[in-house]
Amino acid sequence: MLESKIFVHPQFDPIAIHLGNSFGIHWYGLMYLIGFIAFLLLGRWQAQHKPWFGWNHQMLDDALFYGALGVVLGGRIGYAIFYQGSYFLEHPLDIFKVWQGGMSFHGGFLGVLVAMCFFNRKYPQPWLKTMDFVAPLVPIGLGAGRMGNFINGELWGRPTGGEFGVIFPLVDNVARHLSQLYEFALEGLMLFAILWWFSRKQRPVGAISALFLMGYGTFRFLIEFTREPDANLGLLQLGLSMGQWLSMPMILIGLWLWFTAHKRG
Repeated sequence: MLESKIFVHPQFDPIAIHLGNSFGIHWYGLMYLIGFIAFLLLGRWQAQHKPWFGWNHQMLDDALFYGALGVVLGGRIGYAIFYQGSYFLEHPLDIFKVWQGGMSFHGGFLGVLVAMCFFNRKYPQPWLKTMDFVAPLVPIGLGAGRMGNFINGELWGRPTGGEFGVIFPLVDNVARHLSQLYEFALEGLMLFAILWWFSRKQRPVGAISALFLMGYGTFRFLIEFTREPDANLGLLQLGLSMGQWLSMPMILIGLWLWFTAHKRG
């Protein structure tokens, strides 16, 4: 008989570093910082050891600047559109209150796609080649963000109905899936390992981007079965969550791009 493994979430202080009585650095902010630092360090290594990309340190610094704007603006706007549309129509100025939380990966992803278009105006090269360079640098930041979700005790999982799970006392007394850590493991560590391995040698333009789309879309779609749907949306058509509906186009476009890239290549 299996021993029950039900844990209680420690309810961490959302502020990691207190600076005086009225200011502090939040865990989620630190996770963003980790993601940006990982982008720079991994990108510098990649620029040096994968010369077929044709990148230098200045390009990497500029890509981080454009990408960070895309992540923050796209993530916030995407959250407003995909998850809280009616609320922000009534309170449009609240979209600027980013300190209250509320970011969407899919919105941030679209924001980065647009930001890299502006990047390519400064550094003319095929847009997909830019995205191929960027794709392997992203998952570590995604994983860090999911760890931030767990520390904050947000985006919790669905009830497990079994002998394993974590209780979030501020939610209820029900053992739930560690969906944030599932995402950390798959969307962060596993996706990084796959993309880093695949990009170790030159590939057809668009192939690395295609693998990112298929990998993230598949992992997110599967993990959503263990993640509690947003309270204001619930499950949508076919019993799928908003995250799953937004991930399916990523998988389909990734498949199309994969075959197109190898056909060209």
